[in-house]
Amino acid sequence: MTRYLSLLISTCTLMCFGFLFSTPACAQAEQQIKTEIQKKLGTNAKVRSVSPSPVSGIYEVLVGNDIFYTDVSGKYLIQGEIIEIASGKNITEQRQADLNRIKWSDLNQANAFKVVRGNGARQLAIFSDPNCGYCKRLEKSLQQLDNVTIYTYLIPILSADSLQKSKQIWCATDPNKAYTDWMINGVTPNGKSDCTNPLEKNMTFAKTYGITGTPTIFFTDGSRFPGAVQISDIEKKFATLK
Repeated sequence: MTRYLSLLISTCTLMCFGFLFSTPACAQAEQQIKTEIQKKLGTNAKVRSVSPSPVSGIYEVLVGNDIFYTDVSGKYLIQGEIIEIASGKNITEQRQADLNRIKWSDLNQANAFKVVRGNGARQLAIFSDPNCGYCKRLEKSLQQLDNVTIYTYLIPILSADSLQKSKQIWCATDPNKAYTDWMINGVTPNGKSDCTNPLEKNMTFAKTYGITGTPTIFFTDGSRFPGAVQISDIEKKFATLK
């Protein structure tokens, strides 16, 4: 059986990489590699898929939203990046960006509060926790942006106090003002917290789309920028969307 599998995988490698199309044999081999790696990783990590990489004999292994590579035997798990020397293209980085991409239309704007500056033509969405230091840093930087519409989705992931503050911000007469007062000026929200809110929906969305940290920014092309991104990088991204 092992000898048969080795032959199957070797044949599949030639077909998948040499001729660039999928066959039932390829699918069977990829499933076998996936099964073997999942056995080795146990229950602590979920192997989502195994597929041919651009490098002959090397397979991409997707664990959660993280990319690894393996050989045809599934014996080794390789952590690193594939870079095409001729073009300098970072294939792994591009693949990771594609995996992290969402559909802008999947964002329910009713679950966010928004601020419009200038003509509001440029749009971005931010997932934020009110107790997140990097979110506060980002919010201060965002004050420099003009001609922008910013949708802020609160996801209280850091503490019970984050949940309380998120509720009070959302329930405020002007949620954006309450959020800005707290994030920039340190004015603690102290209003009611018992109104209907979208926080549970936002948390579900975050879990579904692998948003595990704050701040996380999304642009209208679906691409995401994690962390307290520099305004210059945001401006550069906006420039590519014109």
